[in-house]
Formats: sequence, C-alpha cells, structure tokens
Amino acid sequence: MQLKIMPKKKRLSAGRVPLILFLCQMISALEVPLDPKLLEDLLQPPTITQQSPKDYIIDPRENIVIQCEAKGKPPPSFSWTRNGTHFDIDKDPLVTMKPGSGTLIINIMSEGKAETYEGVYQCTARNERGAAISNNIVVRPSRSPLWTKEKLEPIILRNGQSLVLPCRPPVGLPPPIIFWMDNSFQRLPQSERVSQGLNGDLYFSNVLPEDTREDYICYARFNHTQTIQQKQPISVKVISVDELNDTIAANLSDTEFYSAKSSRERPPTFLTPEGNASNKEELRGNVLSLECIAEGLPTPIIYWIKEDGILPINRTFYKNFKKTLQIIHVSEADSGNYQCIAKNALGAIHHTISVTVKAAPYWIMAPQNLVLSPGEDGTLICRANGKPKPRISWLTNGVPVEIAPDDPSRKIDGDTIIFSNVQERSSAVYQCNASNEYGYLLANAFVNVLAEPPRILTPTHTLYQVIANRPALLDCAFFGSPLPTIEWFKGAKGSALHEDIYVLHENGTLEIPVAQKDSTGTYTCVARNKLGMAKNEVHLEIKDPTRIIKQPEYAVVQRGNTVSFECEVKHDHTLIPTVIWLKDNSELPSDERFTIDKDHLVIADVSDDDSGTYTCVANTTLDNVSASAVLSVVAPTPTPAPVYDVPNPPFDLELTNPLDKSVQLSWTPGDDNNSPITKFIIEYEDTMHEAGLWHHHAEVSGTQTTAQLKLSPYVNYSFRVMAENSIGRSLPSEASEQYLTKAAEPDKNPTAVEGLGSEPDNLVITWKPLNGFESNGPGLQYKVSWRQKDGDDEWTSVVVANVSKYIVSGTPTFVPYLIKVQALNDVGFAPEPAVVMGHSGEDLPMVAPGNVRVTVVNSTLAEVHWDPVPLKSIRGHLQGYRIYYWKAQSPSKRNRRHIEKKILTFQGSKTHGMLPGLEPFSHYTLNVRVVNGKGEGPASADQVFNTPEGVPSAPSSLKIVNPTLDSLTLEWDPPSHPNGILTEYTLKYQPINSTHELGPLVDLKIPANKTRWTLKNLNFSTRYKFYFYAQTSAGSGSQITEEAVTTVDEAGIPPPDVGAGKAMASRQVDIATQGWFIGLMCAVALLILILLIVCFIRRNKGGKYPVKEKEDARADPEIQPMKEDDGTFGEYSDAEDHKPLKKGSRTPSDRTVKKEDSDDSLVDYGEGVNGQFNEDGSFIGQYSGKKEKEPAEGNESSEAPSPVNAMNSFV
Repeated sequence: MQLKIMPKKKRLSAGRVPLILFLCQMISALEVPLDPKLLEDLLQPPTITQQSPKDYIIDPRENIVIQCEAKGKPPPSFSWTRNGTHFDIDKDPLVTMKPGSGTLIINIMSEGKAETYEGVYQCTARNERGAAISNNIVVRPSRSPLWTKEKLEPIILRNGQSLVLPCRPPVGLPPPIIFWMDNSFQRLPQSERVSQGLNGDLYFSNVLPEDTREDYICYARFNHTQTIQQKQPISVKVISVDELNDTIAANLSDTEFYSAKSSRERPPTFLTPEGNASNKEELRGNVLSLECIAEGLPTPIIYWIKEDGILPINRTFYKNFKKTLQIIHVSEADSGNYQCIAKNALGAIHHTISVTVKAAPYWIMAPQNLVLSPGEDGTLICRANGKPKPRISWLTNGVPVEIAPDDPSRKIDGDTIIFSNVQERSSAVYQCNASNEYGYLLANAFVNVLAEPPRILTPTHTLYQVIANRPALLDCAFFGSPLPTIEWFKGAKGSALHEDIYVLHENGTLEIPVAQKDSTGTYTCVARNKLGMAKNEVHLEIKDPTRIIKQPEYAVVQRGNTVSFECEVKHDHTLIPTVIWLKDNSELPSDERFTIDKDHLVIADVSDDDSGTYTCVANTTLDNVSASAVLSVVAPTPTPAPVYDVPNPPFDLELTNPLDKSVQLSWTPGDDNNSPITKFIIEYEDTMHEAGLWHHHAEVSGTQTTAQLKLSPYVNYSFRVMAENSIGRSLPSEASEQYLTKAAEPDKNPTAVEGLGSEPDNLVITWKPLNGFESNGPGLQYKVSWRQKDGDDEWTSVVVANVSKYIVSGTPTFVPYLIKVQALNDVGFAPEPAVVMGHSGEDLPMVAPGNVRVTVVNSTLAEVHWDPVPLKSIRGHLQGYRIYYWKAQSPSKRNRRHIEKKILTFQGSKTHGMLPGLEPFSHYTLNVRVVNGKGEGPASADQVFNTPEGVPSAPSSLKIVNPTLDSLTLEWDPPSHPNGILTEYTLKYQPINSTHELGPLVDLKIPANKTRWTLKNLNFSTRYKFYFYAQTSAGSGSQITEEAVTTVDEAGIPPPDVGAGKAMASRQVDIATQGWFIGLMCAVALLILILLIVCFIRRNKGGKYPVKEKEDARADPEIQPMKEDDGTFGEYSDAEDHKPLKKGSRTPSDRTVKKEDSDDSLVDYGEGVNGQFNEDGSFIGQYSGKKEKEPAEGNESSEAPSPVNAMNSFV
C-alpha cells in the first residue's frame, strides 16, 4: 500500500525541521534555497535580499553607501536609475559598485558634495530568468542649520503671570530634538507648572520669583550629524507688584513689560492649542500625540477622555505631566473626538481634538514566489489595504505589464495574476505596487518554471534517537518539479508503511506517534515524479526513558541539624545523565553547607533560609525528569545541652542466608551520642590473600541494620561495620565470623594489554595481571595468544604463570600482530578476551628521502621539498623527517674542526618544510633523514644552496672629527653584517636653526671602499644632523645618525674635542649685534677712558700709585678694573703681575688662552658670545667674570651640551 502525502497532518515544529523542508509544501509560497552542495544546477530568478530604506538620510561628512543585494542562479547583474533615467556609474569617477553586489559607494570624502547626489535611486538585479527591482530610494543629506541671529530683549513680568518662551529651531533634516538648559548645561527643571511643548517652546502656567534667570537656552540636537545648535539665551525677571514703583513702571516699554494680565488667581485658559476645537491627522501604525497646555493660577491639572469610547488600555501613555496623550500603534479604530480638560480651583475649560487616522498601504497578502513545472497552473495574489484604498499595479521584470511582452500563459485579474499551462519561457519576476497618497508598497515575486527529477536533501544514514513511548519524527526533505510523491519503507525487505500506524506529513517527514522498542531499524524514504526517483535511508534507535526510582521526600528538620535528600536515577545504559539540584526552581545557594554526593543532597547546619522546595533534575540528551520535596525548618526543642560525639561501634554482627556469591550481614547499632547516624560503612578482610588489610565494601543509610553483600569467588571473608554521624565515624565493630566462598573461573581478563618490540626481531607482550581477589580460584595463569595481522597463520598460544610479560622471539621487523591474553585458573577459563593490535620491534629506516629540492624564498627563508620514504622502508612508526643544515665556513674559520649544524624536525608525513633564520648572502648545505621510533635513517644526498643578498646592518660607528669654519670630517666603520657586497654609502645631512627647525636635506653618495669623508663649504657656527647608511644590491640598510657643529673664525675660543663618536662643537655665537652688548661695551669704553685720564694725571704728578690711593681707588666702584680671579674690579699697575691690556690682542694660533694673559671673557657675561668684536681695535682684549674652564669631553663648561643650548647660541 502506498502512503501518499496527506496535507491534513501538520505536527512538525519549525525547530525540528530545517527550513529547506518547506520546499516540499504547497506549490504556492515555495522558495528554492541556493544550496551550492545540493542544488548547484538549479536556476532561480533574482530576489532582492537587502536594500537601503525608502527615505535614506545620509551624513554629508561620510561616503554615501546605497545598498542593493540580491541572490539568484546564475548570479544576477545590477544596474541603477536615478530620477527615472539610467545612472551610468562608469562615467562618474566618484561612484563605484561593490564587486559581486549592486551596492553603490559614492566617494564624497575626497571630493564632491553630498547635495550633488540627491535624488531618487532604484536598483535592478537581472539574470536570464528575470529582473527584480528595489524600492525607490530617496537619498537626501542631513542638514543641521544654525539659528538665525536675533536680538532677544529681556522679559520682565509680574509674579503669577503666564509665559511662553519660544524656541523656533531651524528646520533640519531630520528634525532636531529640542531641550532647554542653562549656561552650565544642566537641564531646566520641569513640572506641572513649567513644561516643554511638542513644538519645543517652554510654557509657564504661572511664573514665580524663582523663575528669574538670564540663561534660558533652547538647544537643538541633530542626531544624524551629532551636532547641537544653541539659541541665544533669554533673560526672564519675575517681580512682585510691590517692587513696581511709579518711576520704574513709567520707564517700562510695552515689549519690556511682558503682559498686562493680573497676577491674581484665575481660571484656566489654554496656551496651546488655541480655541475650543482642532483637528489632528495621523497615519496608521504611528504614535498619535495630542497636547494641551493651560495657564492659570493655581496651576491647572489636565485630564483626557474620548467622547465616543474609551482609551485603549495597553496602548495609551501620558507624558509631560499628563499634558501629552500618546497612543501607540494607532489604527483606524482610534479615530474620533478626544477631549482635554484643564481644571483648577476657580474653574475648568475643555478643548476637543478631532482625530482622523489615515493609512499608507499595508499588506493583506503579499505575492509569494512560485515554483512550477511545465504545464502546471498557479496564481500570484497581491492584496493591500490603506486609507484611502490603494491602487494595485503590476510590473514584469521591472516593466509595466501593459507594455511588457505578451505571455499567453498569463492572465491579470485586478490584484491576481492567473497562470495556466506554464512553460519555461514563462519564468519571470513580477512586481506588485500598491500606492496611495501616503506611500507605496513594492513586492517582488518570481515565477520559476523548472523540470527537475526528485532529489532528497536530508543527509543519508541520519541517526535518530527517541525515548520509548514518545513520537518519532524521521525527516525526508525533498525537492522536485513536478512535486514528488513520498513513500516510506522499513527494513531490507522493503515492506511499505501503512497510514493506520504511521503519519506522513506534507514535507515528507514520517511520524511514529508512539515509538516502541520494535520501532528500531532502518527506514527508507522514496521520492518519485514523472522525471525520476530518489531514495534515502535513515536509522532509528529507541532508548529507555530516564526514571527517578528513589525520590526526595518531605523533611522537617530542626534548625542547626543536617538533612539529606535522596535522588536515585535509572537510565538507558547508552545515555549519560547529568543530575542537578534546584532550590525553589533556582540554582542552589553558593554555600559550602550544601554538598552533592552521587544520589544525595546534604544540607548541613540548616537555617530558616533553607526552607523551600528542593528539586532533583536528571537530564540526558533525549529526555529529562524531576522530583521535588519540601524542607521545613523548625526551632529546636529546648533541652539540656546534649553531649555530641561520634557513634558507639555497632555490635552483634551476624551472617545469614549464605550463597555462592552473596551473604546477608546484620548488626545492632551503638548509641548515636545525640547526633543521628547518617550511614553505616561495611569493610571486609580477605584472610586468604591479604590478611590484616581491610577494604571498603559497601555503605547503607543510617536507618538500615542489614545489608545484602555481593561476594567474589574464592575469598575468605571477614566483615566489620562502622557508624557515622555529623560528628564523625565510630570505631570499627568486632570482626564477624569468616565465610569462604567457592572457587570459580575468572570473570575478567588482564587489562592494559600491549605488544611492542624491544628489538627488531621480537615482540614483547605485556599486561596488568589480576590480583589475588580477582583470581576467583587457585592456580591463576594466563593464556597468551598471537598471530600476524595480515597473514593466514593460526593463533600461537602459550600458557604462562602469574606474570605480566611474555617475549616472542624471531619475529619479522615491524609487523602488526593481533594479541590476546586470557586468564584461567584450576576451575576454568575467563571469558574470551578482547583482541588488541601490536607491532614487533622497529629497526632503523633503510632508505633516505629522495628528490630533495630547495627553493630559496628570500634572503633568510628557504623551502625544502622531498619525496616520502615508502612505509616498508621505514621499518617502524613514522615519527617525521629531520633536516640537517649548516652554513659553509669562511676561509678564516675553515680550520675549525667543528661545523655547527642546525636541525629542524617536521612531525608526521609532511614532505616539505620551511628553513627560517638563514643568513643572507651565504652558502648552505642540507640533507634530509626519515625518523622512526628506533632512530634516524640514512641521510639524503647533500643539497647546496645560496641565499641572496640582503640589506646591510647599520655602519658600526660614525664619528665627526676636525670641525673647522666650513668643514666637518666623518669617519666610520663598515657594517658588522654587510649581508652582501656593499655598493655604496649614502650620507644625508641638513642644518638645524635656532628654533630647532630642519633645513634642506642634502643627499650624497659615497663609494663603498671609503671610511672617511670631508664635507666642505658648510656654514660657520651651524649645527648639522647627519644620516648615514650602507647599501647593497638588495637595498638600503639601517641608518646611524649624528650631530655636529662647525666652528667660528674668531680668536679666544678653543674648538671642542671630539669624543666617544659624537661631535661636540663650541656653543659660541657672535653677539656683537645685540643691543644690550653694544650698551655694555660703551660703558666699558667710557670707564677705560676715565681710568686712562686719571692715570695720566697721576703720572704727571709723578710716581706710581701710593698704597693709600690704591685703597681709595678700590672704594670707588666707578674706577675698579676687573680681577681675573673672582670677577671683581681691582687696581691697574705697571707691575709684572698686572700687565695692561694690549690693543688688538688676539688668541694664539692654537686657539687657547694662556694663563699669563687675561683669563676673562665677556662671553661669560653674555649668552656664550665671542670676546672679539671690532677689527679696527675700537674694543680690545677679553673680559670675563670668571676663569676660563678646562674643557671636559669637548665642552666649555660642566653643563652637558644639548641641541637646544647650541641652537640658542646662534643669534
């Protein structure tokens, strides 16, 4: 009997069946997924999958991205229209289309303006099966204009008057968000008296003196451009009538005095809206916002009602202190008259707002894709509603259907297109447009005419696991055109399944309403149509349900005691359960008092907070069960303070009901010492095999006094029992009488069986032997069996004593063997053991890798390839391949005996590898060896290769020596790692001025064989920065930098020495043009002239200076000369120790100042300026306030030289 598709049954949930199964449902609303693995050759018309919104507001500061994505088979091509005409993106260099997509990217960040690209855009995706179009995308740049400048007069009004502060923000796109703040960017407080209206104005129902302030500021935030615009602050002053004297009142103009209303109490009047009635129109689905703001004294309260109905409860919200009524998701039913009532103690007023809800078009039934086979019929339905009623128009492949090519299979009837006897040429994409004055809807739906044989999309041999007595759902996702019929069969005999037991769903899924153990098996799904047949097998396994066989029980526990809940789970042996505990359906508290031990939840030191419902939940991958119990915590009964201790040992142990493999043990509990016994621990001693050693045997609850114990054969048992409570464990009881069980054959075999060779010609078989307890009888031995895995030999066996190893000699090298080890004793053999595979011993590989090739990737990296060694020649477990490589020694190192070889190992069967870290411009040799567990094989033939040149390292050093007036000499050492043949050096240098700015850069090439170079024609007293690097044919290396200063051509300042690779130049600068210096020199010249006149007069009087006159001269600061020791003025004389300064004196040729000459220099009084000025001798000599200091490392002072100090000296 065939089981046909019956559409009446639809029991599958979407979560159980993949989306692809819905291919097989009704012909209408059928979409073909483009799965590259399953449907590679299936054609499909284009479908728009992503597009920009209809009203697309862009940020003018960013590139414009207009999205258009589509899928189809073959992949569609894309084109665009702009303002109804073709948009040729190839002619605009700023416009590009994303590869594999229709998305436009307009690059306005580099050039261009967003306003240039305003317009209406539409995307078309086209392939050989039709064309789909996007919505009309209106692209507009956002705008955030500034407020128009206005002069705001201060507002002065009396206490209690009403006030409206206008905001009138600039018109932006999109409209801005309005809020009022003060100068400190704090929001102004709002209340029932003061609030902001929907239009942004700030309304005062009545003003109070605390409303006086000068910084009422309206802000407009334009979110799209993240900008905020600010209105000019408004000043408000609230005064009382008592403050208005006649003089002030007479000087107030009409504009300054805000209103003539009385500040006395008054009934409400509306500030907005005006009049007694108004109209409001809103679109369906939007938020309806109605506003009423009233003034009055005292402050009015606002109420809202709907005249012809009640306000919708779940969609009505009040905002702005009930001055605004909002209804969300508004519909046509919300049309009507809404009344707002403003009321205070002096009266009430109302305003009626007539609301009309219009509707842009919305879908009742959007057209769905059709997949038909040749000759079939179908329909496309496009139904929409709106207010006013929308007009429906059809397009095919983006062209109005009235002017599209005629299709005899198509008939249009208003909102429906009827297709009959379609052919492959009928494939197309249809567009339905529903529009009215408030908007439009556009939907694409394709008609795809396909002739496809059946194909089953469910993976073959899928395994389904179901719990017994539950429904089983076996998937058979299919596709075909015409739509295939589905049949199901069970088992290899192919018996058809009957509908009275099974349910076949439309999508091909087979449902077994109540799966039983006998439902396990293989099921075959067969799909047929007139073009062919396909089938697929799936497998069903039925599992036992998970059950809780011992559930937690209700417990009443005294505060401070311990409580235990039991939860023992039984489950299918192939499933692994997880057990969790919950308290009041939540996770257990994170408290160390809660412990979970296998089947028990134990709560120690119970408190009142522990009361509640405890649930044990057992989960497997297929099902879950739970059981709960309530814990009640009560106050402890007041009793004398008990003495708590561990229990006394149990006594009167007795063995009854002895059997071959079990015995019953009973005992009498000892005193629990005021703490209930929670469990008993049973231990045993095997006096035959391990006398004196006690082992854990079993545990039972503290309420039991008997236990049925399972026993092993050939053991002389003796038992003892211990009791345990919350305090601890008791001492063991006295041992029971002994009980010897009968011997039996072993019930298990040795574990950890392995076969590994220690030599190339042996096989060492090892195992973990059974202990005496597991032997089950006397005469424990092992039967060791082996044979070659790939041969036809029979098993070779040997029986050995109770050992753990046996060596098989004379085996071939590295051959797989099958091995088994079986236990036996005097009674018989253990069950048939498992077979394991081992290998005889390994030997060193015999063959080297062949065809070794080296490819040099770059100057530091090479790639090595080789052919693998045949497995038979490896003679062991392949560990990998090992590459030995070394660098050829230079002639100076060739006399060394040891050559440093490097080793790289590549794991597994890799046949290539990379050699990193090579040295450029070097000669290398390598060979390759295969590695197994025994060691390395022979080496391959040596392969040699050379690494190309690389860029050199930086020169080892750079020194600047012999600085002169216009030249500097550079000395350097070549790079320590040339990495090739040096072709040349590059020297770049540039001056640095007093503001640390760099001058023009000079580039100079120097031959590679040079290590010294002199730069001439430099500027005097100028700091230079040098950049120096070497080059090879591979490029330029790292650079080294230095700085140096040229000297000046004046006397009195020695040039600096050059030390430690860095040029230290004099920081002397000519300051002869400085104004302060000219003034100082004039004063000195005047002082010298006065001294000369005095000396001349004295000489005319005869003789040298008397001592008395010398002392008087010291007292006169105007005639004191300068000492060379401390910078103070002293006397002049003709004595040898005080020689007068000579006109035109200059420093010696070696630019050092001799000690017998004056050590003073005016440079120490200035900014590091020379002491030499006029060549004509108008100023002579050197003057200083301190001695010339010894140069230290080329510096003129102890202060470390710096570029800043040096630059500051170049004035």
